[in-house]
Amino acid sequence: MASLISQTSSNSRIQLAATAAVSAGVAVAAVLSYQRLQQGERLSRLKQSIPESSVPVPTVSNLNAKGPLPKPDKEDEYNQLLAERAQRGDFDDELILEQLTRNRSFLGAGGLDKLRNAFVIVVGCGGVGSHAAAALARSGVSKLRLIDFDQVSLSSLNRHAVATLADVGIPKVLCLQRRLTAITPWVRFDLRLQKFEGKVAPELLAAWEGGDATGQKPDFVIDAIDNIDSKVDLLKYCHDNNIPVISSMGAGTKSDPTKIMVGDIGESTDDGLSRATRRRLKLLGVASGIPVVYSTEKPGEGKATLLPISEEEFQKGSVGDLGPLPDFRVRILPVLGTLPSYFGLTAANHVILKITGRCYPPWV
Repeated sequence: MASLISQTSSNSRIQLAATAAVSAGVAVAAVLSYQRLQQGERLSRLKQSIPESSVPVPTVSNLNAKGPLPKPDKEDEYNQLLAERAQRGDFDDELILEQLTRNRSFLGAGGLDKLRNAFVIVVGCGGVGSHAAAALARSGVSKLRLIDFDQVSLSSLNRHAVATLADVGIPKVLCLQRRLTAITPWVRFDLRLQKFEGKVAPELLAAWEGGDATGQKPDFVIDAIDNIDSKVDLLKYCHDNNIPVISSMGAGTKSDPTKIMVGDIGESTDDGLSRATRRRLKLLGVASGIPVVYSTEKPGEGKATLLPISEEEFQKGSVGDLGPLPDFRVRILPVLGTLPSYFGLTAANHVILKITGRCYPPWV
């Protein structure tokens, strides 16, 4: 009899516990559903509050283009209107935090705040730089200066982060701004359609001007340039002026993403661009102290190599005249479309962790 009573009592406790667990689950589901509904309603109200406009909205304020820029389409106009509102602060911050929630949970509230207040410059907006810039914007960086003299080409679509066929022929910096504004409208962009050279370094790497960030110096610079002269000028200027920088070395002819490393420029190996950059910097008195993204993959039989210039091209005259700009490389560099993205994302990852103070190898 006692055993029966004990068994009945035990079953009752199990049933109560099960009922409590189910009730708690229902309550949690209800709360989460309510929160999602509220977020959806706020986002819907924000979108509905943006009026339709037939007046073309300028997509940039300081882009000096060589030739006519494309007229913004309806989607561009809508995205720009949303961006103008977001950058005035007329955008529900909870929506931004929800979009950045995974970064916030990883970096912590304080870390994400640092990232949202950061100013980063990306020099070179091709296969490497475009992926770096996209990752920074998606991760919360609120001020991005994009520097590149070049336009989107058909051959660059195999590795560019956001370019489409419709973007072919427009400046790479404008292409990035148009696409990323649709993803992160609160990000402020400063576009510079210009080749980086030592003589314009003070201008292109100057403090951010405008709004509440007037005079903010760059928190970081990402070097994604593929021209040796410009790369050396940039790294030398950053080194001499104590501007944090990370440089991407050569992704061309590489095919093994597991060989990509971050290390000091004085230690990088098996990379032609890194070797040439290091040699030039040493002549200028810079032997170390600059982190670089490079690959330890070794050349070998069956692997891609830099294509030589044909004798026919030599017969046409000065080889230097064949480049897009004076002193720019003219030989074709075989590039597997996936590798530049790894280099760009690795550089962006480095910047994010350094700005937010997350654990990372101490020397970098």
